[in-house]
This record gives sequence, C-alpha cells and structure tokens, in this order.
Amino acid sequence: MRFSSHRYLAIILSALLAATLAATLACQSAQKPASFVPPAQVQAPALIAASSPPDPHKKPAAAEPQSKKQVPQALQVDPVGDLIARVEKQYQSGQDNYRAGHLEAAKQNFDSAFNQLLGSGFDLRSDDRLERELDRILDGINGLELAALQQGDGFAEQKSEPAPIDEANELNPPVDENVKAKAEAEIKSTRSDLPLVMTDQVAGFINYFSTRGRGTLERALARSGRYEDMIRRTLRAEGVPQELIYLAQAESGFHSLAVSRAGARGMWQFMGSRAQGYGLERSWWVDDRQDPEKATRAAAHHLKDLYNEFGDWYLAMAAYNSGPGTVQSAVKRTGYADFWELYRRNALPKETRNYVPIILAVTIMAKNPAQYGLDSVVKEKPVPYDTVKIDYPIDLRLAAECVDATAEDLLDLNPSLLRMTTPKDRGKDREFELHLPAGTAGKFQTAVASIPADKRVWWRYHKVQGGETLAAIARTYHTTPKAIAEANDLDDDALALETRLIIPIASGKQNDTSTYAHAITHYKVRKGDTVESVGENFGVSAKMIRSWNHLKGSSLAGRKILYLHLPVTPGTGGTQVATKRSRGSHHHAGTQTASASAGLHPTVKRHKVKPGETLYSIANSYNTTVSVLKHDNRNIAALRPGMILVIRDVR
Repeated sequence: MRFSSHRYLAIILSALLAATLAATLACQSAQKPASFVPPAQVQAPALIAASSPPDPHKKPAAAEPQSKKQVPQALQVDPVGDLIARVEKQYQSGQDNYRAGHLEAAKQNFDSAFNQLLGSGFDLRSDDRLERELDRILDGINGLELAALQQGDGFAEQKSEPAPIDEANELNPPVDENVKAKAEAEIKSTRSDLPLVMTDQVAGFINYFSTRGRGTLERALARSGRYEDMIRRTLRAEGVPQELIYLAQAESGFHSLAVSRAGARGMWQFMGSRAQGYGLERSWWVDDRQDPEKATRAAAHHLKDLYNEFGDWYLAMAAYNSGPGTVQSAVKRTGYADFWELYRRNALPKETRNYVPIILAVTIMAKNPAQYGLDSVVKEKPVPYDTVKIDYPIDLRLAAECVDATAEDLLDLNPSLLRMTTPKDRGKDREFELHLPAGTAGKFQTAVASIPADKRVWWRYHKVQGGETLAAIARTYHTTPKAIAEANDLDDDALALETRLIIPIASGKQNDTSTYAHAITHYKVRKGDTVESVGENFGVSAKMIRSWNHLKGSSLAGRKILYLHLPVTPGTGGTQVATKRSRGSHHHAGTQTASASAGLHPTVKRHKVKPGETLYSIANSYNTTVSVLKHDNRNIAALRPGMILVIRDVR
C-alpha cells in the first residue's frame, strides 16, 4: 500500500511536469518576434529573456483549469506567487546595492527582476498581481535611474581592487620546520608592542609569503610607504600597537579601493554597518571606507574599543575580522578567553582562525626584512596634496583641467569618491574636502571661478592643440562654435596653440552624433509622455527613440515601455546625461527661451562684476546673450572686478 501510494504520486507528478512542458512549448511557438531592435552601430546585450514577449491574446496554458482537477490539493502551487517572490528578491537586492552606492550591481539586479517578469510566459495583463508588480518594479527602477541621471553620471561607478586577504584566508599552508626554527629565533630579539608567538599556523603563512605569496607581500610593503607615517601617527594617538599597521597590509595591501568577496571595503576592510558606527559616510557619492585618513582613524578607534572589550590584542583582531559577537559567543561556549585555545577547539570561523596567524606572519617578516630578503623593497613616498573645501558639485574632469592634471590623478588623490563628480548634497555646513596636486589650490580657485557654479558638473576646459579648429572642438563636445566663441569672448575662429577654452556644454543636450551606451534602459511610459518629451528628459533625440522602438509619430498611446540607450560623454566609458528636475521648469545653458518673442517687456538690472566672472557667465546667469550684454554696455570687451554692468533681463 505504501509502495503504490508513492507510485501514484510519482505518476501524477510526471503527468504534471509533462503537461507544463508541453504548454510552455506551445506558448513559446505562438509568440511573435520581439519588436525592439538596437541601432546598427550598437551591439547591445539582450536584457530581455531569449524568448519573445507572449501573445497578449493567448492565455497561458498553465492557467488551464483542467490541470488543477488532476492534481491533489497538497501538490497545487501558485506559479504567479512564486514568480513575484523571485522578482521581489532581485528587486530588493537591487535596492540594497543602490543604497550602498553599488550601481552596476543594482542595475544587474533590476534588469534580472524586469526580465524574469517579461520572460515568464505569462500574459502580464491577465493577472492583477503581475500587472501591479510590473508597475511597481518599473516605477521603482525608473525613479532610481532618473535620479542617477540627474546627478550627472548615471550608473557609472568607480572600479575596485580584489582584497588580497581573500586568497590567503582560503589556504592551509604547509609548515617548513627550518622556516619555523629560524622565525622562533628571530622573534626573541624582535621588539614589538604586539606579543609575537610562533605556532605551526604562523610558520605556515611565513612559508606562504616567502614563496607563492611573495609578490603580494612585496607590493604591499612598497605601497605602505605612501601611508606609513600617517598610519603610525594615528595608531600612536589612539594607543594602539604600531604593529597593527600590518593588519592593513594583510587585509588590503594598502589599497584604498580593495573590496573583499564579503563586501568589506577600503584599506582597513570595513563592512558597511561597522563603518557607519564609526562615522564613516556612505552615500551615492562617497564611501569614507576608501578615504585613507578617515578609515585609519576609524580602524584605530575600533581596535582600541575591541581591546577594551576583550583585554587581549589577538581576540581584538579576531573580533575585527568576524565581529565581536562571534568572538564573545566562542568565549562563552568554551569558557576560554584565549585566541589559541579557541583555535584548537575550532570555536571560530576558518577565516578568523587564519586571520591572526596571517597578520603575525606579515608582522614578523616586515620587522625582519633582511632575514627574508625584503630589504631590497623600495617603499613609495607619500603623495603630497592641497585641500580645498567646496560646497558645490564639480566633475573631476573639469577640476583636473583647471590644474593641468588628469582625472585619474584626482581619483587617486580622492579615493573616497565613487563617481566622477563630487557630492551634490553639500552646503557651507557640509563642505567636501577636494584633494588636488600639491601647489595647485590657487590655480584651481582662479580657473574654476570662470565657470558658473551650477555648470561645474557639465562644462569643461579644453587646451588647444596644433591644427585644431573651433568647429572641430565644438563637434568633439557636442556644442556649437558660436557657444564656445561667446563663452571665451572670441572675435574670430583663429586659435592660439595652448589656449585654454571654456567649453559650455548644455546639460542633458546631446545630438545624433552622440555615442550611446550598450546597456538598454527600460522606461515606463507615463500619461502625457510624447517621444519628444521623453527624449528631452533623457538627453536623447526623438529620431533615435523612434528608430530604437519602431515608432513613426510623436504619440506613445498604447505603449507601456520604451527602450533607450543613454548618451555617453566623449572620452569616457560612463553614461553622462542629466534629466530635468521637472518638465518645463528648468532652462539649460545655451538654449533660447520664448519669453522675448512672446511680447514680455524686459526689466533692467545692475550687476557688480566679481573676480573670475566672464561676459558669458554673467549673460548665462541672467538668461541673456553676450552680444546683448555688450550692446547695452557700450561694446565692453574686458571686465574688471567691481565694474557695474547694465542687464536687460527678459525672464
């Protein structure tokens, strides 16, 4: 009886699976070809599932009521509910990654959630739950993506480095008795504030760093020179043993951009929650875990707190790795507040059991460089820098152009910045400290003063090279020769070599010669949208939107989703486009308003010239033009601070 019951259930399950497979194949065979084709010049990866969207008039076979009659109540499932649960899981992961500033990971999560819905084989309009879920997902994703675009650099994200601790933690290196005996003799004469002991585990990692891991150790020792003085000074101020500098060496190799598989980040490998507890900011713009000085202060403070909690530096290091709760639990379970006893009893995670021996091995070797052939390693020198406090956002490429450096130079000096733009959410009470090459602070302040504060995310400086023309430069930056000439008070097209030009780029305005990102952006059509309004909002021409979506006119009636490829700024790999804060409420630089031709009477104002202002920056601030400004001020050619200008404002 028991056998036949199992067999009966097996037969029912087999029939159910066969029916489901047949229904799925039938549904797929009836589907129509996808209507969206990426532009010829862009090989966009398919973000929609390989199968085409289902025929909206065909009910999915899985919904046939007859199959339910054949399946016992206990075996009935809710495929729609299961699908929504999977979609929600991906969507929530995307939200978490977005809040943590991991935009690429967030976008992958969002795409997965979206594609699971569209590739499910269900008619999304036939089930209220699915339609509500699609609307919710699209609203959420579009809201975040539009916010990303408004910030100036979309989903472009800073690259990271793998944390070297991940590889070492997985090892169980063999013990070389000769290495162990030599190390035991050395530590007896090694001066150290941190107690040094020799065990098989420590000896095993000394053997590893002397052979397979030698390159990792040498590179970290060389890089330590950049930060050694600062770190030792900070550890001393907190009353932490100097030898704990080697914790950073083992964890990250002194790389500020190191990220572990578990998500720990920065030179001191802070997890997000722990970082917040020690005042390290994490936002869309910055991650202070990657700021060498701020993270070092936080790490020293945290290590001192852990020592005060456990009364032992080895336990403090173990708690730094796995969390104080893990170590406290191990101590309570065993009754031993001793790292090596916890090690022997296997009371700690494997990663934590390896962690302390790794740091001790690195410490012993670094403090005895001649014995381990490390005395030939040349340490890098600290990189000096100037600091300027700013309460406005600026693109690092513009900042670099102001001081004749490269964007990579500024990223290296400002590793806490997650994207190419400094934070926008700053004011006088929360200024951002921008690091610049040593001796360039004054040069920066002078150069940036010529760029209106609200254009410093968009505008550029360009140094004229041999043979360049105004027209060629304008094409490169997707602006016009006239706009560049007005911004720089140029009377003709002749350009002197090495001249630095202000390049006024209208925010969100790109033309059809733009380069477009490979990734597809899904936009949920809203009431009142037209091809033109969506194009204007994303900085994409209406012509390209029609091409990507096989549209002819301006109407979007009956369309739920548009497929877009976002513009990419010349010379960069990241999306560089912004949206308006609200439709029709924000005029971009360089665009003409209709107020003058609509019969409005201009008002007259007076403007006192400030240091660094140009005719173009003043004209732009008052929504007028350089030619009008010159005409109203006796064809003035040069400005002096304190000069009073007459302004006809037609807004």
